[in-house]
Amino acid sequence: MEIRISEEICTLIPDFKIGVIQYQNIEVGESPQMVKGRLQLFQESIYFDLEKKNVTDLDGIKEWRQIFKTVGKDPNRYRHSAEALYRRVKKQNYLQPVNSSTDLNNFFSLQFQIPIGVYDRDKLMGRLAVTLGKEAEEYIGLNGRPNSLHRLIVSCDEIGPFGSPFVDSERTCVTEKTKNAIQIVYLRPSMNKDEANEMVDSLKNMFIQIHGGEAEYKIIGC
Repeated sequence: MEIRISEEICTLIPDFKIGVIQYQNIEVGESPQMVKGRLQLFQESIYFDLEKKNVTDLDGIKEWRQIFKTVGKDPNRYRHSAEALYRRVKKQNYLQPVNSSTDLNNFFSLQFQIPIGVYDRDKLMGRLAVTLGKEAEEYIGLNGRPNSLHRLIVSCDEIGPFGSPFVDSERTCVTEKTKNAIQIVYLRPSMNKDEANEMVDSLKNMFIQIHGGEAEYKIIGC
């Protein structure tokens, strides 16, 4: 499945890059106790760390806030998904288990302080692109309401937008019926290619350790 980054994003953020992991023949279900335990312990650790600092002081959170600002979205009104997770943890509104795919995705996002989306690949059609949302574009998000996509970074297929570092759509969400998936890792532009490869490879390996199947990844940049 091909994916490209739009010229508009590359003009605004020349070092913009994503990791794309494609999974085949996976089994999604309830998270193993190991995943649930690690996610809970990590959130508790983050909570204590945040007693002495603000969420916006964290390097990854700060860098993605700047990306939103650069593309024309107020990061105080539109918080990227990693920041939203951190703010929940700071309030001790800890994430509860959903399924093995979502739980791992949240764990990775917290660990690396970046937005990450995982999507059912069989619900996608044609070539993919990462671009900026148009004025009239919107979708029903995983937050259960319509979300305007204007000037947000969005991932699109031939049907339309399905994901964003802000909030993903209901249309392509991963469920326990998902057998093939694609994960988009919205990397920090400041990362070099070696760091990016190491991070994305580690995500891929842990995901297939839990879900089985096969996977391949690549780093795509401007």
